[in-house]
Amino acid sequence: MTRSPFSASPSRSSAVVDIDSQRDPFARLRLSTRARIGLGRAGDGLPTDALLDFQLAHARARDAVHAAVDWDTIATGLHQGGWDQTPLRVQSRATNRPEYLRRPDWGRRLDAASVGTALTARDDETPYDLAFVLADGLSATAVMQNGVATLLACRAALSDWRIAPPVFASQARVALGDEVGQSLNARMVAILIGERPGLSVAESLGIYLTWHPLVGRRDSERNCISNIHPDGLSADHAAALLAWLAREGQRLAMTGVDLKPDERALLASPGGSPAVPGPSEHQAQS
Repeated sequence: MTRSPFSASPSRSSAVVDIDSQRDPFARLRLSTRARIGLGRAGDGLPTDALLDFQLAHARARDAVHAAVDWDTIATGLHQGGWDQTPLRVQSRATNRPEYLRRPDWGRRLDAASVGTALTARDDETPYDLAFVLADGLSATAVMQNGVATLLACRAALSDWRIAPPVFASQARVALGDEVGQSLNARMVAILIGERPGLSVAESLGIYLTWHPLVGRRDSERNCISNIHPDGLSADHAAALLAWLAREGQRLAMTGVDLKPDERALLASPGGSPAVPGPSEHQAQS
């Protein structure tokens, strides 16, 4: 069972917390957040422990950005999880990491060879209901640690849908999913991508869902599910929320700012289906 980020650490007893709180008013608050609060000082600088912890977090964030995803390991994990479709591998127009970081626009479009790969993956002219793209983004660590579990949970939550073969995308930005979905003739695309690492979480995964993917879609036309990691949103809860958004998006032929998620989807039991809201709970904005 995933421990809530708001729950106390099991290694700290209440007696220790009470003693610490007498000496340090921030002690109890630190059990409720991963933010760096009340770090103290040593002279005019940080205490050694706080400084070393910051430097370690910074190093992990840099590693997450510059590391490479082991796509063979990801493919093996999906196969072992029961996904029998052969993954497609595509590449953005950024050929390496420095280009990817300097030219975000190149990360939003497929290179010529990848366009052909996606087009030849169509088994007939019947549109797929949904295409999943797993992309490195800005955190290879997020993909390696959370990609397989989240992707399998999402597929299971939409097991009655016609799903395209999974797509692995390198040097990818969010908008790359639009071209992949368009090339695969999919009604919707969900890109699971490594989020920009911070100094408290370097392994956070995000999902962006887009109805009728086309090159040039605006960010306002997507729905985002973020903070998917062991101390954040679990894979099962993220999948439940994605399934709700996908089904409602299909019913209303839209995603983005006009599609408001039901908060109960976040509280649905793992593996369960969130309740579909009535008209009073979902209002399309004008």
